[in-house]
Amino acid sequence: MSVLAKDALLRSIKSKDIVIKPFNVSDVGPGSIDLHLGNDFRVFNKTHDIFKVVDNADYKNITKPVHVRNGDYLLIMPGELVHGITIERIKTSDNISGRIEGRSRFARLGLIVHLSSGFMHPGNDSRIVLEMVNMSPVPLAVYPGTAICQMIFERTEGRGKYAGRFFHQTTT
Repeated sequence: MSVLAKDALLRSIKSKDIVIKPFNVSDVGPGSIDLHLGNDFRVFNKTHDIFKVVDNADYKNITKPVHVRNGDYLLIMPGELVHGITIERIKTSDNISGRIEGRSRFARLGLIVHLSSGFMHPGNDSRIVLEMVNMSPVPLAVYPGTAICQMIFERTEGRGKYAGRFFHQTTT
């Protein structure tokens, strides 16, 4: 596997091996594409009940949806985890995978953009859910539309097609 640099990213977008909607060429960097924070989030319910982490566990049972209007913000308290979602929907061919990476400007503030599941399988077609955690000692306000993370694309050795639980995901 090899990381696609800017010229290869643009060729892959032109050939439709990578489809990003909406897309702005100014979001393409030397080795990644910036993705923007959407308006919809899931926040955890405040409870002391035990939630069992088993194969059929559903995060929707312990979270609630929150919509934030453009210009407003979602406040993430220290140590709090929230789910966000990108504005962009990404579709890849069966030989391109991706990895979500945070941006250093936000990491330096203590914002972790993806807690653990930063891999996008080849052949995926969805918006990207972000598991954001505030690791700083101060509350952080996140705004829809912010270029919150970047996606690094790689050409795979062999082909595969994602068809899992979150295929075609469009909401948090």
